[in-house]
Amino acid sequence: MPIRGIPSLVLATGNPHKAKELSLLLASTEIPLRSLADFPGVSAVAENGGNLRENACLKAGGYARQLNCWVLADDTGLEVAVLHGAPGVRSARYAGDRATREENCRKLLDNLREIAPERRQARFVCHLALANPQGEIVLETEGVCTGSIRDNPRGEGGIGYDSLFEVQGLNLRLAELTWEQTLEVGHRGRAVDNLLRKLTNLSEPL
Repeated sequence: MPIRGIPSLVLATGNPHKAKELSLLLASTEIPLRSLADFPGVSAVAENGGNLRENACLKAGGYARQLNCWVLADDTGLEVAVLHGAPGVRSARYAGDRATREENCRKLLDNLREIAPERRQARFVCHLALANPQGEIVLETEGVCTGSIRDNPRGEGGIGYDSLFEVQGLNLRLAELTWEQTLEVGHRGRAVDNLLRKLTNLSEPL
């Protein structure tokens, strides 16, 4: 399913797990893909937006202007209902700006210690932004994966809070899913599905 008007695309991430997932999800487009790992001299774009949407747009636009390329950026966060949506936009920095995955997970479980399992509903939200080489945001989409937070991490795959997040209806942690399952039910997969649907419905090339 080639996309008219986009000769190549840079994925605004240096995370190999995220780059692999996005590459698999976008394989049907036949667009040549690169990630920030292919541009060692690029300057990092500050993710200082107030929400996931703002961060995704900042990254897409900022890297597109630097590289003069089409850029797809995402910002993803975990939202726990009983914590009023936290960690949210600070998911990667929940326990501090230099916090590790383990420290973030520990803080989340500490904050949920007095909360009964049936009240730990949560969702992962992925916001995608597509920018043209001038840095203009031309498309945005969102994808959601619902579930709940469990104690005792399980699974070897995934990143962030995936080992604590039990996917609704599967009785499996996100970190326990195969790549095929992740692409089908994950928040990033749903966001890309929505993006491709919008792109194929365009009456004119971007």
